[in-house]
Amino acid sequence: GMNASAEGLQVKHLLNYKQVAERRDHMLWFKVPPTIYFNRGILAEAIDDLSSAGLKRAFVVTDSAMKDLGYVNILTQALERRGIDCEVFSEVLPDPDDTTVMAGVKRMETFKPDMVIAFGGGSPMDASKIMRVMYEHPETTIPELYTRFMDIRKRVVQFPNLGEKIKRLIMIPTTSGTGAEMTPFAVITDSKTHVKYPIASYRLTPDMAILDGDFVLTMPKGLAAFTGYDSLTHAVEAYVSMLSTDYTQGLALRAIRLVFDNLDASVNKSDAKARENMHNAASIAGLAFANAFLGICHSMAHQLGAKFHIPHGLANAMLLSQVVLYNATDAPTKQGTFPQYSHPKAKQQYAEIADSLGLLKEKQGATLDEKVDALVAKMEELKAAIRVPKSIQAYGVKEEDYLAAVDEMALHAFDDQCTGANPRYPMVRELKALYLDAYYGRIRRHELGDDL
Repeated sequence: GMNASAEGLQVKHLLNYKQVAERRDHMLWFKVPPTIYFNRGILAEAIDDLSSAGLKRAFVVTDSAMKDLGYVNILTQALERRGIDCEVFSEVLPDPDDTTVMAGVKRMETFKPDMVIAFGGGSPMDASKIMRVMYEHPETTIPELYTRFMDIRKRVVQFPNLGEKIKRLIMIPTTSGTGAEMTPFAVITDSKTHVKYPIASYRLTPDMAILDGDFVLTMPKGLAAFTGYDSLTHAVEAYVSMLSTDYTQGLALRAIRLVFDNLDASVNKSDAKARENMHNAASIAGLAFANAFLGICHSMAHQLGAKFHIPHGLANAMLLSQVVLYNATDAPTKQGTFPQYSHPKAKQQYAEIADSLGLLKEKQGATLDEKVDALVAKMEELKAAIRVPKSIQAYGVKEEDYLAAVDEMALHAFDDQCTGANPRYPMVRELKALYLDAYYGRIRRHELGDDL
């Protein structure tokens, strides 16, 4: 018979049919800053628009290098000429942590700005995004913002509405790599655990991005190299992401081409046009991964930065070739879960990148594997041209220190927010194998059943 929790055995239970969950597509999106200025010397025109909007008090978030080099004075003088009062917070360090954020918020509470301007590389931009949240909503705690999610629109802990106190969040990048001026992401380090947390919400998307190529003309060669390769990593990972779309893939391909055409000259010749093109490439890649997300190369690079303080772009450069060959398989150990991901197709997509670069065009009937190999060879050629170390070991990390940390790094990389959109869903042991390959400079494929 039936009871309160079961209907009991009936004839229909003896019929041989199954119920299958319906596969439904996500409703997708393309969300970017509403206003983007680009060209050398565009700063003055952008600030004119801020002045005409009635904004009067600017809180400038930057680092000590930008202040010492005098670049901050260029910005503040331009603001003051238009009647905008400024307060400069220049205490942002590389890989900003929660204590830096709260120090900035304390200064904001005294100054009471109506706009925040991030001026510098990825660190000031990331810090400024979270400073805005904490200033507008002091009841929020930073650990709440670390909360994981599968879908950025369906967070367990929702971000509060922004814009009541800070009317504009403006990004002025002075490096060409992070793309943070376009994205809803911020990477903040927990000061207690020293773990880097990617924080994501479209409410973090800046209101304005100002891409003035004049600010990158004197960028040191090493910084130009590492940030430039970071741009390439953003574009490549966005192109093969499980959430990539026609809207993001076109941008990613253009960014990839700009990097391969300009990074060498930008680094080795400090060519002004190449520097400007790289500045645009970084932001175009940012537009792509803001909506397609990234993958395990970034998940792993976050841990290298947190544990060994390797610059983020350099960490990506020493991992990307291994990750491309790992992803380029038709038989992954485990597949992803997003509806758009009908089957493993990263190999085909990497081959499309190779085709767009004109690789192997002279060889008729080149296989997908050959095209992927050609792409990896092209990336290695670019790394050599800009003097990226061939391995993490060559960079100078001690073997005993690395091997002692690799298990923990692999576990944290698996838990990283970037991992979910990777085209090949990784096992922790596979991430460890990739870390070891990158350390010793091994570039090889990982197929199902390989001894990892």
